[in-house]
Amino acid sequence: MSNDAATAEAEGTTETAPALEPIPHGIGASLPPADARAKTEGTFPYAADLWAEGLLWAAVLRSPHAHARIVSIDTTHAREMPGVRAVVTHEDVPGAPLHGRGSRADRPVFASEVVRHHGEPIAAVAADHPDTARMAAAAVIVEYEVLDPVTDPEQAFEAEPLHPDGNLIRHIPLRHGDPEAAGEVVVEGLYRIGRQDPAPIGAEAGLAVPRPDGGVELYLASTDPHGDRDAAAACYGLPPEQVKIVVTGVPGATADREDQGFQLPLGLLALKTGCPVKLTATREESFLGHVHRHPTLLRYRHHADAEGRVVKVEAQILLDAGAYADTSSDALAAAVAFACGPYVVPNAFIEGWAVRTNNPPSGHVRGEGAMQVCAAYEAQMDKVAKKLGLDPAEVRLRNVLATGDVLPTGQTVTCPAPVAELLQAVRDFPLPALPKDTPEDEWLLPGGPEGAGEPGAVRRGVGYGIGMVHMLGAEGADEVSTATVKVQDGVATVLCAAVETGQGFTTLARQIVQETLGVDEVHVAPVDTDQPPAGAGCRGRHTWVSGGAVERAAKMVRTQLLQPLAHQFGMSTELLQIADGKITSYDGVLSTTVAETLEGKELWATAQCRPHPTEPLDETGQGDAFVGMAFCAIRAVVDVDIEIGSVRVVELAVAQDVGRVLNPAQLTARIEAGVTQGVGIALTENLRTPRGLIRHPDLTGYALPTALDTPDIRIVKLVEERDVVAPFGAKAVSAVPVVASPAAVASAVRAATGRPVNRLPIRPQAAVVTGN
Repeated sequence: MSNDAATAEAEGTTETAPALEPIPHGIGASLPPADARAKTEGTFPYAADLWAEGLLWAAVLRSPHAHARIVSIDTTHAREMPGVRAVVTHEDVPGAPLHGRGSRADRPVFASEVVRHHGEPIAAVAADHPDTARMAAAAVIVEYEVLDPVTDPEQAFEAEPLHPDGNLIRHIPLRHGDPEAAGEVVVEGLYRIGRQDPAPIGAEAGLAVPRPDGGVELYLASTDPHGDRDAAAACYGLPPEQVKIVVTGVPGATADREDQGFQLPLGLLALKTGCPVKLTATREESFLGHVHRHPTLLRYRHHADAEGRVVKVEAQILLDAGAYADTSSDALAAAVAFACGPYVVPNAFIEGWAVRTNNPPSGHVRGEGAMQVCAAYEAQMDKVAKKLGLDPAEVRLRNVLATGDVLPTGQTVTCPAPVAELLQAVRDFPLPALPKDTPEDEWLLPGGPEGAGEPGAVRRGVGYGIGMVHMLGAEGADEVSTATVKVQDGVATVLCAAVETGQGFTTLARQIVQETLGVDEVHVAPVDTDQPPAGAGCRGRHTWVSGGAVERAAKMVRTQLLQPLAHQFGMSTELLQIADGKITSYDGVLSTTVAETLEGKELWATAQCRPHPTEPLDETGQGDAFVGMAFCAIRAVVDVDIEIGSVRVVELAVAQDVGRVLNPAQLTARIEAGVTQGVGIALTENLRTPRGLIRHPDLTGYALPTALDTPDIRIVKLVEERDVVAPFGAKAVSAVPVVASPAAVASAVRAATGRPVNRLPIRPQAAVVTGN
């Protein structure tokens, strides 16, 4: 006993322990992630941490060329090296030689006759030490006939076919309204969006373990385990039930997390050697292997009347898919459908193409398609405002979309679309104070402390970006997820193959069960392909579809729990409610605890959630292609040194329609992360690929924004207008800030400099103003 406590006891007084804060519980609470402590302490199990008895190490030989014909592959020296257990090439692929995400399987596991991009896998090695494996991979002798790469997507239309399927992946001609319509004001623009890398926190890693039945288990940070399993099974010539994927801890994902060209060789080596095989990719290998955002060329012409209302939009959109199709068809559909933005456009004529080149493959990255066109159509709205001498926010307000309006695809917007409310919220939010011209505030200048800038050369600009994205898959994609909820001894367990990629699904699942069943302790089981499929972890799928499946299963268990009580008291289960761990009837006659009712019982239920169907876009770009949409408005404030072109983002004010806030802390974090990612797209992130070769494939040459680059992010409004067709009425929140923030930053730089700013990321020379 302490002296202070002894004194208090002697004086007849006692100290009262501070009251414990209530633990967050259920929907609407800021329930902390279950894995937060493990991740912060470094004990979370990632794939790179896995181990198995008799482990071998793998390495992959990748092409140093963007385009070449393979004359020969000699693996003799590699096979003869001490410690090498296996070398595999295209000749060792027993099943389907092609794989890929999206609707097409067009990518070989190993290049056989032609190399189509820098870093394409040629061979893989398994050895008893990682250094031996890398040296053996380097010892594979490949004779190449180097070919001229096709790196300009505009040249792909006339170039020799780079793939048996040709260079054109998809063409969408959208036709909506009167082609002869014209406005009193016409503005045009040519825009270029660079290539961004998803730059996951951890590079790819995995472990393959052979099974006694001749199959294989893959331990991966997969975001689509069932899709990856099916691709692997086809490649290995095995039935799907002999290939199992166990999802390890995913160290963040804003894109297709794992490179299949890395996964598939890993399993081949395990099957060939009969031993567990592990591969941990270097950061360079990660840059070379996984997909990137589509570089895009956009040509726009806007017609508007004298009041600034858009009459017609004409656009050409060209996506560089890189060497393989992947998800380029989906990205193009989003780009074409949202080419006019969240604005009412009575006449629209859009041509969209996705083509193959010898550049690194492009694929799903958060906001694909929608981000690129947002930068272009918002630049066009700025041009309309400037030509008419109107306020940029006012021009946007005169055109914004609302519920009940029709998209250029002919689809009626049936979900909440409070775009005007969002824009007004950020427009009316107070502007940040101007920086003081004092030495102690030099860090506020573009360029940071001891930068080259001068305070007299700094100009402040204010700009706007309004973005929209679709949720779930599109164009007839069958979105379905299955979940099981079990309750035993007062503890609930959720089984669902929805992968936690940082979007917070496991936290949401716990909240749903807590809310529905009144059970405090809820566990979410690890994911593997023995469970029914839940789909890939993108476009808000798991919040909507998997969360909906968990909710339905939990409600079925709730009925099982309440049915005996309702029968005993002669009432229906609808007259009973669960709150704060208690079960009560509407009239107060029945009052008991959930724990007492569950004692000695084991309850479980399985349910599915499948949203309403969609349809493909037709030959004129028309169709109800999307399940739902989400919107965001951002106002950016920037300071630009117009002499050297450096830009500092001072503040980003954000208003977003979220349907319903399920976890306030988690939602705020997701929006802030999306906005920060958008700042990187706007100012720093550009994966340079001269002649198709990735230059500086590391996090030194590829400049991600750090905490010091992150501006003040003000979430000024969250509109909670529930989407009636979505479980809980909630909308996805991560992608749309990524879409809107680069456009807002570019708009603000235009306002500060008067320059057109038609390229992302913004290069310093684009922000320099001469003659001042």
